[in-house]
Amino acid sequence: METQHRILVLDDEEDVRTWIADVLQEGGLQVSCAGSGAAMFEMLDREPHSLVILDLRLKGEDGLVLARELRRISTMPIVMMSGKGDETDRVLGLELAADDFLVKPFSGRELLARVRAHLRRSTELSQPVSRRDGPHERYVFEDWALDMTARKLLRADGSECALTQGEFALLAAMVRQPQRVWTRDQLLEQSRGFDTEVYDRSVDVLILRLRRKIEPNPSLPAYIRTERGQGYMFCAKVTRA
Repeated sequence: METQHRILVLDDEEDVRTWIADVLQEGGLQVSCAGSGAAMFEMLDREPHSLVILDLRLKGEDGLVLARELRRISTMPIVMMSGKGDETDRVLGLELAADDFLVKPFSGRELLARVRAHLRRSTELSQPVSRRDGPHERYVFEDWALDMTARKLLRADGSECALTQGEFALLAAMVRQPQRVWTRDQLLEQSRGFDTEVYDRSVDVLILRLRRKIEPNPSLPAYIRTERGQGYMFCAKVTRA
């Protein structure tokens, strides 16, 4: 149930925090509000949260640095927001840590729709394997195993490589259909769970983040190759395990 989800809102403007909290609470969600990075991490330590909404431009703090630190310790969805509509901010935020990016001003309806979409997907990803019926859908490529049922990417030694929601969805689509050229629009459909405007560059940064995690040499990708003028192709040999 949505009431079980607690959202943390970080913004140094009290009126913005209050408005977002009202929107989310009216939507049936629990909300914690923080005015600084220190307060945010203290709240996260004190009780579990399902998603963080974080302002990019804070007074005296760098929202990107805070988001990157949060991503280092957690895979929970991060929705970044900013009053500046520059695409550079959007791309940089997505590249470093964020799962989504909202440009102020945005409507309460849009905010709630995006938050709910991320919560649905993260709930599915965190569902215990024991509750999933039937054998696991599992694919192996090089030194990696992608378990679709458990929603995990595993190294050869059995350790897990943490993926965000968007990274997992994109990789799963490509691994299921290797040697296929995917356009950015097609990959956007796979990596996004809501019908709102997104930019092609968000796919590029997801690809960049995946390459950094799975490629032997991210600068010379062997698995996820760029097809100039078309999109991307997953070139590794994939077997169903």
